[in-house]
Amino acid sequence: MAGEASYHVSGMAFPQTRLRRLRATPVLRDLVRETRLDASDLVMPLFIEAGLSGREPIRSMPGVDRLSISEAVAEAGEIAALGIPAVLLFGIPSHKDEEGSGAWDDEGIVQLATRAIREAHPGLLVIADLCLCEYTSHGHCGLLRADGAVDNDASLELLARTAVSQARAGADVVAPSDMMDGRVGVLRAALDEEGFGDTPIMAYSAKFASAFFGPFREAADSTPAFGDRRAYQMDPANGDEALREVRLDVEEGADVVIVKPALPYLDVIRRVKDETRMPVAAYNVSGEYAMVKAAAAAGYLDERAIVLETLTSIRRAGADIVITYHAKDAAQWLQT
Repeated sequence: MAGEASYHVSGMAFPQTRLRRLRATPVLRDLVRETRLDASDLVMPLFIEAGLSGREPIRSMPGVDRLSISEAVAEAGEIAALGIPAVLLFGIPSHKDEEGSGAWDDEGIVQLATRAIREAHPGLLVIADLCLCEYTSHGHCGLLRADGAVDNDASLELLARTAVSQARAGADVVAPSDMMDGRVGVLRAALDEEGFGDTPIMAYSAKFASAFFGPFREAADSTPAFGDRRAYQMDPANGDEALREVRLDVEEGADVVIVKPALPYLDVIRRVKDETRMPVAAYNVSGEYAMVKAAAAAGYLDERAIVLETLTSIRRAGADIVITYHAKDAAQWLQT
């Protein structure tokens, strides 16, 4: 056909008519689509603050609020109604200390919120983020030694207490995000010993020391009081190390592995999926969310189109689950 682009096989030219025919018809285009995005692929994070009445907007994350328990229950209802199957809970306690004891308090904010959400919305999966950084006065993810470094081994006992407390409160899944060495095995043993052998562990296995976490630290009030987390979070330059970390977590009993952040690490998501064949979750983090929101507010891009393309690309890279602050918006857009 005159003027039509062509490709060549064995020296013969063929027009791209067949490709165009498939693309030109919406129904056919949908039938041959390789990657699908659905509300059922998404998880919505929630920030729940002890002592809060109502909602408090998070300045750097427009559209995301800190919630009281009652507001979290209401939000969970809206999430479930949209077909989103799960929420991921982060707690902001009323009191912090050196050990982060609020994390394993049976009356702690995540435990109370878990019970309330489970009672109101029994069909919604509750995933409890498991870390100490929101609960420690110093903002680090574990217990500190006298020299100010995180004591990996001493932190494991506290993390195990937290996992058991969260499971006791009714969490369907615990999600350790601390990146301490050996924590998945310790958590699995503690959960099994306390009768929670059926509680899965969704491990943050490849969590990078990323600049994209900035808005989250405001949201969760978890900025380190000194230093940074590079000693226990991963160097963004290291893909092979990410695979080693993932393999270790799988060997220790992780049921799902998480790559965090998502967009700068699509290659890691693909490698993890290809090499482990495990269920893989990718966390589309606060900085990724905030950038899209800021650009959309300035009129630089179409938020709906960008978000759906972004989430589809994360799925295409190999993620079975996408944790994203855009979950509610995306679920609504997918219905239209």
